[in-house]
Amino acid sequence: MKFGENLRNLRKVKKLSQENLAEKMKVSRQSVSKWETGMLLYK
Repeated sequence: MKFGENLRNLRKVKKLSQENLAEKMKVSRQSVSKWETGMLLYK
């Protein structure tokens, strides 16, 4: 299982929305979405 799939499954188990998780991690909701879909951008 890939990172994004793990993240999404754990988020769902904990009953968190992407927005809730993003707030807890101090990142944007868009970042969480990109992590889950595998659209990671490295600079």
